[in-house]
Amino acid sequence: MARPCKKRRICQLPRCTAFRPQGTSERPTVRLTLEEFECLRLMDYEGLTQAACAAQLGVARTTAQALYQSARVRLTAALVEGRPLVIEGGSYELCPCTSAASCAPAFCPKRQKGVFPMKIGIPYDESTQQIFQHFGKTAAFKIYTVADGAVQSSEVVTTGGQLHEGAAQLLATHGVDTVICGGVGGGMQMALTQAGIRFYSGVQGAADAAAEALLAGNLAYDPAARGCQHHHEHGCGHAHA
Repeated sequence: MARPCKKRRICQLPRCTAFRPQGTSERPTVRLTLEEFECLRLMDYEGLTQAACAAQLGVARTTAQALYQSARVRLTAALVEGRPLVIEGGSYELCPCTSAASCAPAFCPKRQKGVFPMKIGIPYDESTQQIFQHFGKTAAFKIYTVADGAVQSSEVVTTGGQLHEGAAQLLATHGVDTVICGGVGGGMQMALTQAGIRFYSGVQGAADAAAEALLAGNLAYDPAARGCQHHHEHGCGHAHA
């Protein structure tokens, strides 16, 4: 008798479960399982490593690797061949998420929806109340405590500047699990991910407005933003990869 397949733990169902090319398509449908979708969400969207993705799914790393590879092949086939894509089925169970500690906190969707308390950290220019665009050199972070989907309080934490990757550890010691920022380099991205901190990059403007936009679900951000976002205006003088 074959051993039953262990169910994979997923935290979020897809918002849309079917994608179809414009017009009619006679081509066969590509089917993506829920756990394959979760692998893509965790690794390509959230930026988790393969090992962290496996831990989140509750499977071996080799299983996570196989799920990720099959998901990429199927998704690519749908895009290149213009085939309908449907996300359904699989061997999975929804994570109970009974507390903030039951999942990796920064990547638990319930935390983003305000079910659990969260803390948002933003590199902060106190003179303008804007998002400071060079993350690792910010002189301060504004930290917002959120509960029931709304900001309950905020505080400004000074840093002394020149933190670079050490900024992630500073934020973690203050309980921050979500960051809104301008540009953020590869080293800082890795440091934030390793600290379990989710980040939204490529954001400019008033810090308070950005925090409110995130909670409202309409924050405009660029997941691919790297480095200082207005280097020419402020002359930060670095070369960015």
